[in-house]
Amino acid sequence: TEDEIILFEREMKEFWTKLKSVYGTEQISQTLALRDSCKESIKVLSEKWSKKLKEGDLMIDKIQEYSNEILQQSQRISENQEHLTEIKSNVNQEEEQKKGLTDSIQELKEELMKKKEIISSKNKATKERVERLCKSKVLFEERLGLEIRRIHNEQLQFVFRHIDHKDPDKPYAFTLSINEQGDYEVTSCTPPLDCIAEFQLKVRETNNFSAFVANIRKAFTALSYK
Repeated sequence: TEDEIILFEREMKEFWTKLKSVYGTEQISQTLALRDSCKESIKVLSEKWSKKLKEGDLMIDKIQEYSNEILQQSQRISENQEHLTEIKSNVNQEEEQKKGLTDSIQELKEELMKKKEIISSKNKATKERVERLCKSKVLFEERLGLEIRRIHNEQLQFVFRHIDHKDPDKPYAFTLSINEQGDYEVTSCTPPLDCIAEFQLKVRETNNFSAFVANIRKAFTALSYK
């Protein structure tokens, strides 16, 4: 190093002073030549090592620069891995949600199909019952003076005449439908009868429709005498 060179030069001067007091001029000249040669060698060596040190410093700086760059790349890789993990987690959640939604849709489809089948079955039963009632139309008209009309929403209107002896053409009517449970339901009655709910309950229990119509006609008849 530079301090070592200065120390070496100081030691050389001391050596030269001691040598000068002991040896002659010729020997001193040889020694001077040797000293100059040593100085030149030391100078060349110093320049060489100085260059090496600078190259070493540059190398250290370069290594540090590479280390910083590698550290930054590692951080970016770590961040990308975290982001990738988050994306995978979101994808998994979306897949689970998609599967849940697909299952729910399938369940709804199956439930809808069942409801359609039930509704279709009820509609079929209702139509069959209405058809049976229509087939009884002639019988009711002949024996009870009854007119049966099919009106909106698959309802049947029953119109009795020849009840009021003062006014034989006066109509007495009630409207009948089949509800969602497949039961008979009276939706209107003119004039109103207090016993209509009782008759409705009884026909649901016995399914004796002829008796149901006959009982309503008797109730209308009894009402006409009041």
